[in-house]
Order: sequence, then structure tokens, then C-alpha cells
Amino acid sequence: MDVNTINPILEAFTTIIPQIGFQEITKTRLSLEGSDLQNPGILVNIGVMGPLKGAILIGMSIENAKQFASKMMMGMPVPELDNMAQSAISEMGNMVCANACIIYSQAGVNGLDISPPTLIVGGGGQVRLSVPKVVVIGFSVDSIEVDVYVGLFN
Repeated sequence: MDVNTINPILEAFTTIIPQIGFQEITKTRLSLEGSDLQNPGILVNIGVMGPLKGAILIGMSIENAKQFASKMMMGMPVPELDNMAQSAISEMGNMVCANACIIYSQAGVNGLDISPPTLIVGGGGQVRLSVPKVVVIGFSVDSIEVDVYVGLFN
């Protein structure tokens, strides 16, 4: 997987996140992992179809997801990850991936489509993607740790 595959997703993430109320976004790490991922608590899974295939996932701990959803919902307290909070997190994933498709299109990669977000809740579980390698980009978003997993192939 080359940078031309990953950069539109990073650009989309750093473009969309400030639009939904966050101020400080810092890339904290970058790693290459196998197809088996540990669920940190909550994962938003978006399938990608077309010239690129695979999945983009956004993950965080349950506590971080509550903080993230609270910030998205204008500071409304989120004591538990209820349906409203889960919907907010899912919509963030949808917005990031839709924006990535626009960026890919502007770069000449046309015909990409994304699936509706699937939310996987419950830390400790394992997720296996149908790609050999996954690039994991860690971010600090207003001090909330968020990981973006990119498992795409041509």
C-alpha cells in the first residue's frame, strides 16, 4: 500500500474532524500490521468498493468514544455509549470516508463507493480484514486517542 492510497484518508480525517467541533489533531504514530486487529472498544467499519477494495476502520476505547461523542454533541454528557452516541460516532466515520472518496476522485481514482458504517462495540474482540496488511495511524484529537485503520488494495 503506497502513500497515494493512504494520504486521501488522512487528509479527509484532518479536514472533517475540525468541522465537527474538534480543535487539535495530531498524528501520534504510524504502523503496519497484519489483517488481525484487536477491537479497542469501538470500531466503525466502512467497506470500500470500486478501483480500491477493502475497509477503513476508525477505533477508540469506549471511554474515548463517550468523550468523542460528547464533543460532537456540543458537550452533552455521555455517561454511556447509548444509541445517540453510537450514531454520532458512526456518522463521523461516514463523513470521513465520504470525504476521502471525494479526494480520491479529485486525484483521478473514480468510481469508489462506500458501505454504510457498521459499528462494532465491545473491547477485546478480534476483527480480521480480508487484506494482508493494514496501515494504522494513531491520532490525538483534543487529547482523545483515535486510530484509523486502512486496509485497501487495488
